[in-house]
Amino acid sequence: MSPLKPRRPARNASGSRVLTGAVRCNGLMAPSCCRCRCADALMRRCSSRLRCFFPIPACAGCADCQQTSAALAMERRALIKSLAAAAAVTAAAVKGGQSKAAKTAADVASPAAPEAASGSAIAAAPTGRRRSPSRGGASDAPAWAPDFKTTDMLGTGPDGAPNGQRATFTGSSMAGATAATAGSKMTLTPQEQAILDGKEGPEKAKLMTILVRFGETFGATKMVDLGGAPHSNLYIGAPYLESLIVMLEECAAAGLKSYAPYTVNPRPYDVYNVQNNPTEMQLIAEGYPLQMRLDAVHSALGAPDLNYRSCACYTKDVGNAPAPGTSVAWCESSAVNYGNSVLGIRTNRYGAGMEMLCAMLGKAPYFGLMTDEGRQAKWLIDVKTTSEPDWGVLGTAIGRKCVEDIPYIAGVAKYFPGGKVTDDNWYKLKYMGSATAAAGAVGCYHVEGVTPEPKEKGRDMLAQGYKTYVFDDKEQQAILDTFENLWDDPNGDPTAVFIGCPHCNYEETVRWARMLLKGMDQAGRQKLALPVYIFAPTVTRTRILLEEPQLASRGLAAGIHVTNMCGVSYSGMKGFSERVRAVTNSAKNRNYSPVRYFPDQKLVSIAVTGKV
Repeated sequence: MSPLKPRRPARNASGSRVLTGAVRCNGLMAPSCCRCRCADALMRRCSSRLRCFFPIPACAGCADCQQTSAALAMERRALIKSLAAAAAVTAAAVKGGQSKAAKTAADVASPAAPEAASGSAIAAAPTGRRRSPSRGGASDAPAWAPDFKTTDMLGTGPDGAPNGQRATFTGSSMAGATAATAGSKMTLTPQEQAILDGKEGPEKAKLMTILVRFGETFGATKMVDLGGAPHSNLYIGAPYLESLIVMLEECAAAGLKSYAPYTVNPRPYDVYNVQNNPTEMQLIAEGYPLQMRLDAVHSALGAPDLNYRSCACYTKDVGNAPAPGTSVAWCESSAVNYGNSVLGIRTNRYGAGMEMLCAMLGKAPYFGLMTDEGRQAKWLIDVKTTSEPDWGVLGTAIGRKCVEDIPYIAGVAKYFPGGKVTDDNWYKLKYMGSATAAAGAVGCYHVEGVTPEPKEKGRDMLAQGYKTYVFDDKEQQAILDTFENLWDDPNGDPTAVFIGCPHCNYEETVRWARMLLKGMDQAGRQKLALPVYIFAPTVTRTRILLEEPQLASRGLAAGIHVTNMCGVSYSGMKGFSERVRAVTNSAKNRNYSPVRYFPDQKLVSIAVTGKV
């Protein structure tokens, strides 16, 4: 059985699937229908609350479920109608110049920012600018950017151009595509040429044409067959992606599928486990039709159900962890980063959608991180902190310094007993690696004595002429000092705690729940002062409900919510970031959204007291 296929649950007398074990519906985390415990529905919600406006498929043979489904469908239609009316009023107000907030946003927006679609409730976020002390003049750096003195991403190279401008963001330096190879013609096999010539249909010909041009741009001279399973980060039904969604729908209609069942990033929102305000619900409702088209085409092309959506597709619960050396096409910066580095797979960083083209053909251009030379490290990162480093800060420092070059990290093997990455310590590399990919564009790193390739080849993984970067206590504090407070009220109290980004696995979720409850008990409290959102896939949440029901029940009562959405998308949602002052343990999330970063123990204290 494929690791991406769910285990078949037991069935009740009517033939509907049921979840075994004493599972009590709690209204927020229930993995099944609270009336008959049916697990057939793709989306589930406690029927006693009736707040979800999405239609829930009723299970066969359960009249109560069918009545509940009809009631929810009716409520959904009424709610969408009211939201549409509210959106029309909002659009009219903006068009008539009556919205002061909209005018203010327009006044401060970057002139280069694309204009929002007429009548849309989703406007471009302000991109405030500031002067750079290291340049002395007006800077193109956004307000959240760190000082130029501490980063090479926004610094300048010998030619005077910003280093980030030269980045390809494929995880490979453009230097790999030399003038002699860039734009060269690829050598195709007879089968590949037949596809390109349209002998297997116009849809496949279009896919092959795009992949060939993409590969030739980066100097690829051939295609490589893919194995394992793909991973896609095409997860949000946004208007700017509709043309791509249409293309995928055409491919699905022509009978194309991925060469293997594949995983997908989590949805950008959660209406089941998160309390959304009216503005957020309006945004969700506006994007719902396109989101459902995207979800449907993923299903048609071979993705498992929504329970397996996760940015950390490689966890045991989700199961997308190809064998070392396997060539795959993954698209999600943190998954690409972890897969290349810890799993030892071979994939470039693909732009959203490109990985799906590769998946439908089962092939990818051979260049960059798929090659031996493309995986050589150009930086030696010498970690000399007096205690275990802050993994998120270390990753941020590496990303800023290396941009997209591969780092070889020494000095941290002692934090992985026996040089092994386990379910209990993997999160260290997850947070470090995702930060290198967010602060820079690192697609692969090597950890001396820990990850597969340096275990085999040691410092032979270092390229000739490599550079050295020392990360000590002083450097760690210097990087941490650049983490700005971007809350709407910098002096205000926090309002939410975000744990995980990328997603947590089972062990990390349980560990955090116990840490938070222990801190609450020690403070003599019955409930946490702030709501805590732990981001994890639904299959992990369901497993906790089955294996740790008491912990799940007590955690929910204390204010701990396990949600399967994308934390970065949610914390960056317009209408959310303006009102929520969130704290997090994810340097990746901090790089992308206005949340504040704190170490684990400090986050426990903040969750318990409500104070920074």
